Amino acid sequence: MQIPQFPSPFPSLTLLFSSSHSKSILFSIPFLASLSPTYHHNHLEMLSSLKSHEEGEEDPDPPHHHHHHHPNPQHGLISLSAHARQLLISCAELIHCGDLPTARRTASLLSTAASPYGDSADRLTHQFARALSLRLDSLARLSLASPSAPSLTSSEALQSSYLSLNQVTPFLRFAHLTANQAILEALDASPRIHILDFDTSHGVQWPPLLQAIAERSNAHGPPSIRITGTGTDLGVLRRTGDRLQTFAHSLGLQFQFHPLLLPITGTNTTSPSTSILSTSTATTNLTSSSFQLHPGETLAVNCVLFLHKLFQDGRNEDDGSRELRAFLEAVKAMNPGVVTVAEMEASHNSPIFLQRFMEALDYYTVVFESLEATLPPRSQERLAVEQVWLGREIEDIIAHEGEGRRERHERFARWEGLMRGAGFSNLPLSPFALSQAKLLLRLHYPSEGYQLQMVGDSIFLGWQNKALFSVSSWR
Repeated sequence: MQIPQFPSPFPSLTLLFSSSHSKSILFSIPFLASLSPTYHHNHLEMLSSLKSHEEGEEDPDPPHHHHHHHPNPQHGLISLSAHARQLLISCAELIHCGDLPTARRTASLLSTAASPYGDSADRLTHQFARALSLRLDSLARLSLASPSAPSLTSSEALQSSYLSLNQVTPFLRFAHLTANQAILEALDASPRIHILDFDTSHGVQWPPLLQAIAERSNAHGPPSIRITGTGTDLGVLRRTGDRLQTFAHSLGLQFQFHPLLLPITGTNTTSPSTSILSTSTATTNLTSSSFQLHPGETLAVNCVLFLHKLFQDGRNEDDGSRELRAFLEAVKAMNPGVVTVAEMEASHNSPIFLQRFMEALDYYTVVFESLEATLPPRSQERLAVEQVWLGREIEDIIAHEGEGRRERHERFARWEGLMRGAGFSNLPLSPFALSQAKLLLRLHYPSEGYQLQMVGDSIFLGWQNKALFSVSSWR
């Protein structure tokens, strides 16, 4: 019988179950080196000279003159790529030291010279120069958390870039596939399954899981499945639920989907009656009744790229994790059969701007390099991912401060400490999970650059020995 496909712009990936163990691919995951940048005026003079050279000379070879149409431009922009990193660091240092006029001049020259259509160094420079310019604009308003200049990115553009991210990079699919395997193994014999999914978005994680459950059904029939999907847009959640309902019924599954608004910012205007978690009400309403937990159900709690959003701006003795710790303790009190956690392997939560900038520059350099190596130069999907999705993340990390910042990523060591502190124990991911992640890369992202490693009981996905994402499961 042909398995119906989930209605989405891309094919869903079926979970595979192998009886053989896969040998781990071992590679080192060094911490991103801490750099000690120094500001050199000659870099600014070089860029200024480069700008004058570009404006004052005609290229004798017109077909190579417009950088926007050639990923490997000739003449001066080669020098820009070689010095772009130090120029960006210099601009960040100028902001840190309060020399805003010179910083603005540096950011402006970088923005003009760096093309969003060039090579990975050019495109990265363009995004970071834009974020630095936005930070300078905010400083001019004397409020880095001010909502007076919000991102102009539409919800439609964000949705499109999210789907592109899921299709052209392995990051989301790796996280979803590995978390799904952990849920399947933890809830294998359960007749009634309830998945509490934080930040469901378009629900692209769940069709492969539903399909795998349908294929594994025993003589007693498939289990009943209920997903409580949370998010900040009720319309998106309802459409997601309708699609999942249609797909589940086509597989013969007993399925229910319950949308639940779960704003995580104090500026959200959602009615308190439908809000479970916010920066003002914290986790005081996070109880079993809030999520309609039923006796006899086995609960799985899914936190894919969600927990970092619960950090707040740390002040004095509070490191900003109080709300997150309360959330994890409330989840532990629900006695879930498994909790899956997927996060970026990055440290973007420092209260010190310059340290956060350096961490972000290191991390996104590797991400942009992976996109450069695996996608065509003219890929519109890559453009959408870099300019909209990744650009939004970079803007949040670099341009904002205080409660205006949501992308507060932490490395796995921090998540491990927080989970254990809330009373959770690590639930080892199986060799099957690792073998399936390898299969995902081999079938859909056949590049030698992407690498997997099982560290302890968790799995890391990296590019060229730099860890980018981690997935772990807990109980």
